[in-house]
Amino acid sequence: MAPWSAYWDRNLFIQNPALHAWVSNRFIRGAISGIGIVTATAGLAELAGAFRVRREGTMREDPGAG
Repeated sequence: MAPWSAYWDRNLFIQNPALHAWVSNRFIRGAISGIGIVTATAGLAELAGAFRVRREGTMREDPGAG
């Protein structure tokens, strides 16, 4: 659920009167977007590292391949 999408304005939290002002704040939306970008970047970096280790392990096991 992206804070800049129309779905964000229809979610359960924004319908709660106690949370409405907080969740609809542009700074909060920006912070949530920033956290999402950092998390996605960290996940991709970790995934790339896993593929690199896997590829290096395969190359060590079969030195005659490719």
